[in-house]
This record gives sequence, structure tokens and C-alpha cells, in this order.
Amino acid sequence: MATWDYDLIIIGGGPAGLTAGIYAGRARLNAILLEKLIHGGQMMTTDLVENYPGFPEGISGYDLSDRMRRQAERFGLKIVIAEVSRLEPGAQVHRVWWEGGQATAAAVIIATGAKYRRLGVPGEEELVGKGVSFCATCDGALYRDQEVAVVGGGDTALTDTIFLHRFASKIHLIHRRQEFRGAKYLQEEVFKLDKVQIHWDTVVTHIHGTQGVEALSLKNVKSGEVSRLPVAGVFITIGITPNTDWLKGLLPMDEWGFLITDAEMATSIPGIFAAGDVRAKSLWQIATAVGDGATAAFAAERYLENRRRG
Repeated sequence: MATWDYDLIIIGGGPAGLTAGIYAGRARLNAILLEKLIHGGQMMTTDLVENYPGFPEGISGYDLSDRMRRQAERFGLKIVIAEVSRLEPGAQVHRVWWEGGQATAAAVIIATGAKYRRLGVPGEEELVGKGVSFCATCDGALYRDQEVAVVGGGDTALTDTIFLHRFASKIHLIHRRQEFRGAKYLQEEVFKLDKVQIHWDTVVTHIHGTQGVEALSLKNVKSGEVSRLPVAGVFITIGITPNTDWLKGLLPMDEWGFLITDAEMATSIPGIFAAGDVRAKSLWQIATAVGDGATAAFAAERYLENRRRG
């Protein structure tokens, strides 16, 4: 019978990976979690999480991440800071490489998440979590009776604009083209809103602020006109990119690079699962990542049990 270093290797330390670690620990699996930066993933960039159940006053992304980490470690999860560079599936055992190390396991959960596409303009990175947001449902309520901007023209931009309408005093919808790419019915809803000003053919060239967002520099791509727009926050909704480049050609992905799984989080390779924002689905939130992580760990446990019996 094949032998391995761990029962389960979890790749990624966001909410999906940490939840998988909690469930793996409770199941008494010999598990290790590999995270390239710091536990929590994109949660760590969120100043206040207000839509995660159990925290009526909200909780900082850092605190929520730290609580998940401590809970996982309490159940025996081993967490190592290391960036995984390679996964080699096997018929019996899967091998994972990172700088300075490697390990084998009968089961692997990929929870490497996704990153929001950036505008790549000055001030953006410095103000992430301080007025620069990528999630209106997470942070929209923070801008009650304030002017905000939404950048984008797809379904997410339009949906976020509709959502923000209930909080903000005014929403500036900034789109680099003359027409939206989002669904027609969403466009119709946006056009009905009285607090929305649409800036067609316009891009953001600079995000200004010190402790928080104060204004945007805008440029009309047709006329070349430059202007300054005072806002308290900006929601960048130009898409997300899954962290799956290192897996291309290895596992099935959709057209955007998200891993395809079944309802049990299983990929096409036995013993390899995916959970959280790296997975193709309809909603990318902390709550759904937690559910994915729990499901993936439970499915991995059953997979391991069946192997031992078989």
C-alpha cells in the first residue's frame, strides 16, 4: 500500500482553506496548510466585514482571519508559510512542491482564491481597505449618505450600483466605453436610479487620499478632458482572476480560469478538491468560501475513509 506524509494538504489560507483545516482537525486527519503570504487571504484587506453571520456590529477582516487561524490550530492544523509551485497528481498519492520543501498526501484541497483585477493607477494599492473596495455588499453600508464611485460596466458594476443606491447620497458610475456590457435588465434598473451619474468614455487615472479616499482623477478617453471627482470611496468592479496559472493544463477550468468541481468540491482527479474563490460558482463571498471549505474537508475525509476500507 502507498504511504504518504500527510492525509491532507490544504493549499491556501483564506476562509476556505482555514475552514477546511478546522474540519480536518476535528476529523483527526494529519493535515498541513500551506499559505504563501499570511492567513486570511483577501479577508485581511477588508477593514470591516459586516455580512458574515454572528457579528452584528461587524468584525475587522484581520480579527476574523485570526480567529479562524486560532480555531484551526486548536484542532491541530499545521500551518506553514510557503508558496506552492507545483502539484503532481498520482494514482495513489499526490505530491506538492514549494520553495525548500515537498510533501505527499492522499488528498489535496486547492483553496488558493482569486485576486481582484486592479486598475493599476497611483494611490490604488495604498488605499485598499481605506476607501478602495472591491465588494459593495461587504463595504457599501460604510458609505451611508456619502458620495462614492463605481468603476466598471459589467454585471457586477451595475449590481453594485443598484445595491449602493440604498446607502450612498450619490453614485458616480465610471465606464471606459459608451455602453455597458452588463445584462439589459440591470442597465434598465440603473438608468431608473435618481442618485446615479454615469461618466461614459472615462477612466480613473489616480486615486487621491491619505488616511482614506478623498478624490479621483478622471480622463475622458475620447476628448482627453481631465477632471477631479471628490468621493469618499471607490468600488472597483472590473472582474476577478483566480490564482490558477500554476495549474493550467492539469485540471479542468472554465473560460476565466476557475476550477470546475462537482457539488462535493471534487475535481476530475480523485483525491483533489477545490474550495472558495478559486472555484467556478455564482457568488464569491467569505460565507460561501467557508461553506466550500467545510464541504471539501468532509468530502476529503470520506475519500480517505473509502481508501482505507478498500
